[in-house]
Amino acid sequence: MESEVSSPAPLAEAADPEPGRVSTLELFFDLVFVFTITQLTTVLVTDPTPRGVLQVALMLGVIWWMYGGYAWLTNAVAPDGTGRRLLLLGGMAAFLLLALVIPRAFAGGGAAFGLAYLVVVGVHAALFTRTSSESAVRAILRIAPFNIASALLILAAGVGGGLLEYGLWALAFALEWVTPSVARTEGFEIRAAHFVERHGLVVIVAIGESVVAIGIGAAGLPIDAGLVVVAVLGLALNACLWWTVFGGDDDVRAERALEDAPLARRPTLALHAFGYWHLPLLFGIIAIAAGLKKATGLPSGPLEAAAAIQLAACVAVFLIAAALVCRTLGISHGPWRGLAAVLVLFTTPLGVWLSATAQLAGLVALLVAMLIAESVRATTNHLA
Repeated sequence: MESEVSSPAPLAEAADPEPGRVSTLELFFDLVFVFTITQLTTVLVTDPTPRGVLQVALMLGVIWWMYGGYAWLTNAVAPDGTGRRLLLLGGMAAFLLLALVIPRAFAGGGAAFGLAYLVVVGVHAALFTRTSSESAVRAILRIAPFNIASALLILAAGVGGGLLEYGLWALAFALEWVTPSVARTEGFEIRAAHFVERHGLVVIVAIGESVVAIGIGAAGLPIDAGLVVVAVLGLALNACLWWTVFGGDDDVRAERALEDAPLARRPTLALHAFGYWHLPLLFGIIAIAAGLKKATGLPSGPLEAAAAIQLAACVAVFLIAAALVCRTLGISHGPWRGLAAVLVLFTTPLGVWLSATAQLAGLVALLVAMLIAESVRATTNHLA
């Protein structure tokens, strides 16, 4: 008589395990992002002109497209085998080399940036095809040619240099971010819990770099009352950024929004909330870090107008992006983030006429008021 206990189906053995929590290898991978953020912040500190802002925007645009691509990758392909782990570490090495070149990407190092980026794209496509989902493989094969074309444009920009360089970078940026409209995102299978956690950790990493910027700005300065106050206010500002994104139950509600969405709609929802809107969110954090670095180095003196405007404007950019993430996912916080994004601009005179400390105090006060208003609204809605 044959045993009634059936053996596991071959298809089940070949399938990728359902990603639960973010793996330690993914956390290790994100350490490279810390260095990437540091390098982009350095560019803004060194060159706070419109040219520097443009360079950081272009570099962050192409970097975040592929860094987000790796988050989609590990959402579909668990890094659980030796081959997969080695490929992921190869992509990590390419990202590290890319980050090393960031300060010189528009000053003779563009070709090296382009070559590293080409490796990043190649590893991403190769590893994505190792998923057991045929629809995901078809989807990445539609998108990979656009990624390769963008990498080649960046490489050409680095080789050619001159005025053409910025045009080719802009074309690479635009090509990547319009790719979903041309190649479509259908076919990708989004696992909500892992996806939301993965992107949340990236935002925490970026905010952490902003905290590090305070320490770098304070290096070599005497530990007096002025430095203590500006450092604490800088930390408070970063705490407000964290609270805006993570202080409530937004992560839980974001996960629920993805889970409740039809499978075919999930990729589009994920792309807009965690791709498009996270780009200005991260840019805001990077620029805030640059502003905090300068403010910490000059706690009691007035800021230059450009630095004060940058600090206020990038807090506004962060708030608008955070509001758009929530709106896309159907999470309502009322009008407070939009109102705060306008009001923070009026802290600029505090930095120019009084001091960096005064502007930071104004920013923190406005964000705390916003968070209290959102908390009261949430409590009222819960009791209603």
